[in-house]
Amino acid sequence: MSRQTLVRGEKMALIAGVDVGNSTTEVAIARIDNSHLEFIASGIDRTTGVKGTKQNIRGIINALNDALKFTSYAIDDIDLVLLNEATPVIADIAMETITETIITESTIIGHNPSTPGGIGFGVGKTMHIKDLAAYNGADAVILLVDASYDFAEVAAIINQAIDQGKPVVGAVIQNDDGVLISNRLKYIIPIVDEVRFIEKVPVNMLAAVEVAESGKTIETLSNPFGIATVFNLDPEETKLVVPIARALIGNRSAVVIKTPAGDVRARRIPAGKLQIFGQRHNASVDIESGSEEIMTSVEKVRPILDVRGEPGTNVGGMTERVRAVMSKLTDQPLQEMTIQDILAVDMFVPREVQGGVAGETALESAVGLAAMVKTNRLPMQQIAEELQKEIGVRVEIEGVEANMAIIGALTTPGTTVPLAIVDMGGGSTDAAIVTASGETYSTHLAGAGDMATMLIKAELDLDNMDIAEDVKRYPLAKVESMFHIRMEDGSVKFYNEPLPAHVYSRVVVLKEQTLEPIMTRHSMERIRTVRREAKRRVFVRNVLRALRQIAPDGNIRLLDFVVMVGGSALDFEIPEMVTEALAEYRIVAGRANIRGSMGPRNAVATGLVLSHFSRNSKGKA
Repeated sequence: MSRQTLVRGEKMALIAGVDVGNSTTEVAIARIDNSHLEFIASGIDRTTGVKGTKQNIRGIINALNDALKFTSYAIDDIDLVLLNEATPVIADIAMETITETIITESTIIGHNPSTPGGIGFGVGKTMHIKDLAAYNGADAVILLVDASYDFAEVAAIINQAIDQGKPVVGAVIQNDDGVLISNRLKYIIPIVDEVRFIEKVPVNMLAAVEVAESGKTIETLSNPFGIATVFNLDPEETKLVVPIARALIGNRSAVVIKTPAGDVRARRIPAGKLQIFGQRHNASVDIESGSEEIMTSVEKVRPILDVRGEPGTNVGGMTERVRAVMSKLTDQPLQEMTIQDILAVDMFVPREVQGGVAGETALESAVGLAAMVKTNRLPMQQIAEELQKEIGVRVEIEGVEANMAIIGALTTPGTTVPLAIVDMGGGSTDAAIVTASGETYSTHLAGAGDMATMLIKAELDLDNMDIAEDVKRYPLAKVESMFHIRMEDGSVKFYNEPLPAHVYSRVVVLKEQTLEPIMTRHSMERIRTVRREAKRRVFVRNVLRALRQIAPDGNIRLLDFVVMVGGSALDFEIPEMVTEALAEYRIVAGRANIRGSMGPRNAVATGLVLSHFSRNSKGKA
């Protein structure tokens, strides 16, 4: 059978629909026998490279092989491969934290360990423990103890000093020995331990140590005016200690030390302004105005022709980097790269406090941005040509992603036209509507699963995106003993065998059949709140935004049924959040079940095959 043409009347042909997404590449393979179409296989694999670039080819081949592994066919048995028109959202580049960065060589340093010793508040001059024996002054002292000292030795030295009437009012310890030392002292003093960089702590400088009772938090050192009172700071100096105070809010203990004056230098890298260019209007909005103001400007200007950032600012650097990366990946001129949509989300991100002795952070308000780059059909055509050369099978571009998704969604049992769909993927949120007369309208917006993952990673200060992805996708639990865990909904699960030691007392994600610990100081409640808010700020906002653009007269209430498709529709929380939001508009919403068996996945890949079959069966080329 010739692979050069596929015409009506051929006895049998294999067609593969390939949906290249930002995160995954999905495949649907159908066998056409005369006028009968039968889907025989489906596959999925991780997208390789940035969506809409030649790097996608390896992921396409992997997904094709995945679909064919349980059939008797190979790739060279396929007669035609159909691709979607892919518009990239550069999640790992564009979704950066845009904030005002204050770089300060601070005169204050602070620290909070997880297990401090003692209780109370002490103010005095810092002194190394080796110098305590020779000290006969009347001024209160706070001892600095490096890792070379054993806890019993430290306790003995302090007790001896107390017997001699020396005013020891606190201690800063490098080892994790605070409780062990405190339990051996004749009277209780506040002890802050786990100070990794003890050598950075200046000697003979005024310091304050505060340790609260168990279950309570510090009050003086988490208050900028409390710090100002202790160290006699003027108003300008008080402004500079605000990040320190914010970093210590909610902590049980802290140490703050006044270093030599005259070292304070600050320079600002402004967040900058966004310039939004539309067909009829333009807008300029300051990032510091927040996401609501940014998105209001986006909606006023729409349709967007391009978005630019103010040169020399954080957002200016981000938007130019997006263009440069896409220009390089698609071999198109830099000046032709435009941003056709953005999604802005307010967030709080930890920023390292300059001068800290243990990597202390303070939460700063910021704006997360997702940017969608508009490219022409050329990159996808290049992918089709390269793929055709590599696999020896004819490759064509069949149609727009959202339109293909709605064709696939209509294979869900119980659906009919008119119908609206939202395709919630990794990089973008698409929406489309098909009217009773068969007309389709669609939109393609920046921001989806990858952006939610980015928000979770940033706000929880996690080590990498894989951990953040697990937090997004799976429920949480707290390991309370070697034989039971408490789920995030309050229920308890017991085990017959002891749990692994490395998960004990940890917050874990329930990843399939395993417990994966999250190495973070945040509580389960805090992690859950961040996860749910990230999903709500990205998906609920974008779904409503997308549906307004396709609804008759922009009125969501005129829609009756909305079907959710895409990988993010598999999430254990997102569909419920979207359904709840749409219920306010009296809309019936639910997850698709593509072809009655695939769930919400494979809508675009299925739609590509059905679209081609429909055109072919009508005698169209």
